[in-house]
Amino acid sequence: MSKEKLIIAIDGPAGSGKTTIAKKVAKALGYLHIDSGSMYRALTRKVIKEKIDLDNKAELLKVVKATRIDLKQVDGKFIVLLDGENVSDKLRTPEINKNINTIAAVPEIRRYLLEIQRKLGKDGGIVMEGRDIGTAIFPHADSKFYIDASIEERTRRRFKELSDSGKKVDLSKLEKSIRIRDEKDKTRDTNPLRIAEDAIVIDTTGLSINEVTQKILKEIEK
Repeated sequence: MSKEKLIIAIDGPAGSGKTTIAKKVAKALGYLHIDSGSMYRALTRKVIKEKIDLDNKAELLKVVKATRIDLKQVDGKFIVLLDGENVSDKLRTPEINKNINTIAAVPEIRRYLLEIQRKLGKDGGIVMEGRDIGTAIFPHADSKFYIDASIEERTRRRFKELSDSGKKVDLSKLEKSIRIRDEKDKTRDTNPLRIAEDAIVIDTTGLSINEVTQKILKEIEK
């Protein structure tokens, strides 16, 4: 590559495969993988655990300001520390999935986390994925990708992910929840999910993770 320590932005809706793909791309490049959505998930976990009223913005912001979230890579694995506790394996529960949009839609929370995310990636050498990386967090990223897939494909992937972790999920209800989340992500007032004008769009429907990873790596090498 002609440059070192690039900033790679990967955006896309729920279940598009962007997290798994971002991990593989980061590993291939020797970069740090950062899942921006894990920060919102961690906050949602804390809010639920402390039984905070999701409609009480003042209380939500109070919790956010009293919360410490650290994203680290330990032995090649991305971990999320919530107030010092490793919660990496506790962030993809149905309850968190149901409530994360409420947290993510609060402008003050997005601005607060935006600054943290920018600091994490300011020196480059990262693959950051989420909903607004290429449009809001790093609008001048060296490479931008928008990963998508059909709603049916995304539902199947999320169903398998939850089932493999031992959770019982109704497929039709899961698809409905993903559609609702898509709509909320795309219509929120602050930094909604959208395709950056200079992003490369990849539809992963019917493609393997390795095929998509290679597509991205080839684009980065150009």
